[in-house]
Amino acid sequence: MTVGEDGRAVASAGGGLRGPRPGVPRGPLRGTVLLAAGVVLAALNLRAAVTSVSSVLGDVRDGLGMSPAGISLLTAAPTLCFAVAGTAAPWLARRVGLARALGTALAVLAAGLLLRPFDGPGVMIGGTFVACAGIAVANVLVPVVVKESFPLRIGLMTGIYTAALQGSGAVGSAFTPLLEGPVGGWRGALAVWSAAAVVALLVWAVGARHGATPERSQPRRASFGPLLRSPVAWALTGFMGLQSFAAYVVMGWLPQVYLGAGLDKSTAGLMLSVATLIPVPLSIVIPPVAARARSQSGWIAALTVVSMAGVVGLALAPAAAPWLWAVLLGMGMTVFSLALTVISLRAADRETAAGLSAMAQCFGYLIASVGPMVFGLLHEATGAWTASLFVLLGALAVQLVAGVLAGRPRTV
Repeated sequence: MTVGEDGRAVASAGGGLRGPRPGVPRGPLRGTVLLAAGVVLAALNLRAAVTSVSSVLGDVRDGLGMSPAGISLLTAAPTLCFAVAGTAAPWLARRVGLARALGTALAVLAAGLLLRPFDGPGVMIGGTFVACAGIAVANVLVPVVVKESFPLRIGLMTGIYTAALQGSGAVGSAFTPLLEGPVGGWRGALAVWSAAAVVALLVWAVGARHGATPERSQPRRASFGPLLRSPVAWALTGFMGLQSFAAYVVMGWLPQVYLGAGLDKSTAGLMLSVATLIPVPLSIVIPPVAARARSQSGWIAALTVVSMAGVVGLALAPAAAPWLWAVLLGMGMTVFSLALTVISLRAADRETAAGLSAMAQCFGYLIASVGPMVFGLLHEATGAWTASLFVLLGALAVQLVAGVLAGRPRTV
């Protein structure tokens, strides 16, 4: 989805956001400091919901008596929701306006986070799906707000947004195990994160105010059709999907790999925090530099190889240098920001960028949803993490090829 010059949101096939309905606020949200704070607080909630569970996954499994299939489904829930529920964002924004749509997403996220720990496996999985549905809608809408409301500071706001998004993963994984003692166990520690979503919702409700409606022509609707025949579009989709495959395996299972190697629970959660915190400064520095180059293939290849080195270390000697493996994995996860950058660079115009972004998200997250589930089921079948890690290594090898193809200087 993208925003046209007239400030009205436009989306690709599947959502068809061609302009708000009559009676819905049409002007762009005013780019105030308070709105910027709302954007940052919203972004800070978009990964903590995932990493907070992964850092206490063993306690959740034991406390609820969840089966291996149930645990694998729980870790796959985010990417499944991102592939499906995100398609509702254009429709929702058209129906109620951008401000209310994002507010609704934050409210749904808060409700899912609050409810999921307080019953059996079905409620845990269902609540996670509800929370991740809110995240999926926010994933689509927050970048639109950045582009629409801060047109003179897109680079700065995008960097801050991406850093907050990735930093939230580190916060969730680091603090959830520490909260178990003060709040009486893993249930309370997970429920605490709903408060962060409520704070974001309150700030957003105050800061999100529509401005006047610009009187300009409406841009045409983007379409999937030509993209489905484009090798460049499929290379980008594969790259987006495979880097998400790797990222959500790391966010979902890294603490369990370290626990299996003999690390204690707090240290294992800290390793995930390191892996998810490393991309924060790198995501601000690397994309602008890479974007100025004619090709981004070299950057993508280098970061992917760094990830592969971290996975090999985890597979062969996880306890020998846990900090090093976490740092290498974190450096490699910076390719997420490059994936977003390359989508914009490969698109010939804003309508193509909208369709390309939607295609990469829809099909890419379907690819990614396989990762956490297969990773967990392989561990259950073999009793060790080695086979799972080598599957991840194979996915990174394919990511290397797709990323190099996506990074070449061609346009769709």
